[in-house]
Amino acid sequence: MHCLEQTLAADLNQRRSDHLYRKRNQHAGPQTPELKLNGQTLLAFCSNDYLGLANHPQLVNAAKKACGEYGLGSGASHLVVGHTDIHHELEHALAQVTQRPRALLFSSGYMANLGVINGLLDRRDAIYQDRLNHASLLDGGLLSAAKFQRYRHNDLDDLERQLNKTTARRHLVATDAVFSMDGDTAPLKSLSQLCNIQQSWLMIDDAHGFGVLGKQGGGSALAQGLTTQDCPIYMATLGKALGSYGAFVAGSDALIESLIQFSRTYIYTTAIPPSIAAASLAGLKLLKDEAWRQQHLTELITLFKQQANALKLPLMPSDTAIQPIMVGSSAVALQLSEALKEMGLLVTAIRPPTVPKGTARLRITLSAAHTQSHIQKLLQALTQLQQQGLLTLVEGE
Repeated sequence: MHCLEQTLAADLNQRRSDHLYRKRNQHAGPQTPELKLNGQTLLAFCSNDYLGLANHPQLVNAAKKACGEYGLGSGASHLVVGHTDIHHELEHALAQVTQRPRALLFSSGYMANLGVINGLLDRRDAIYQDRLNHASLLDGGLLSAAKFQRYRHNDLDDLERQLNKTTARRHLVATDAVFSMDGDTAPLKSLSQLCNIQQSWLMIDDAHGFGVLGKQGGGSALAQGLTTQDCPIYMATLGKALGSYGAFVAGSDALIESLIQFSRTYIYTTAIPPSIAAASLAGLKLLKDEAWRQQHLTELITLFKQQANALKLPLMPSDTAIQPIMVGSSAVALQLSEALKEMGLLVTAIRPPTVPKGTARLRITLSAAHTQSHIQKLLQALTQLQQQGLLTLVEGE
């Protein structure tokens, strides 16, 4: 035991020395742009609640009503007695909004990605992943018995070279649709065309695109004109733009039935509570009834980008709600985050291993719950940091 404590303490001390130690932000109350942390009210720009639905009264009331009808817990996995009619209704609604034949609920995006990859591939197969994919996709590939390869970020030539060398039975290409730490998007149409030529399956993780992009929030595949045939495996989460919790995979009947039979993270996991499924259904309805949220978010993104570029802030190239400011040094990123907190703003410093070494950044995320005055307050604070010499201008300008 003593040896364990010493070993772990050394690892923790090293992480502190490297400015990579993580701490939780504990706040009181619902998810809104203004959060109370340790008695201080902060204007937050680090939530994935892109449409501001996490505290919407219709979601809250739907969850309360379902609790009264179904109780709290689902009681079992979907394949035992945990699959209620409200879960089934949600799967049908998700299939409709993504324009796919069927959908299947998972407990989280992490579980969905692990479940798909390990349910469809074995040691006879190969998986190819963008180097900047989310950890859940990467871990799914590493934990599978399939040959695991990574291609350079959004580099289709590099991917094609790797695909040309394969002798595997099945070839799965997996990518984020919207990259969670950079905010840029994958060239899904070109990826789909390459996969069709190479007889490979395309899987996209649309955790940060679903609800925000595409017709009625149907996601990145619809936004880029991809059908189920073009992109057979579509995964997205319910805890970001939809304001709820959980995840789903949408695709053909054969895909969904295969996951029901072979995906261990689906088979051996308790179903999400019926109240959460009910809240998700309410969120889906709001995608249609309150479409202004997507439009408002788009306007805020445009406003922030235009003014940030005018100020020559080191923005990374992104047209989504994720607007990272490149810093480089982990120590400086932490310093900037703390300085913003002193000004009443909560912006997370993202550091390795979440991002590659030397690419620490401030990850600013915008929400439809923000106002233009919120954006101006953020820009004023960033300008002040710039004037103090803490935030470097775009190189060469």
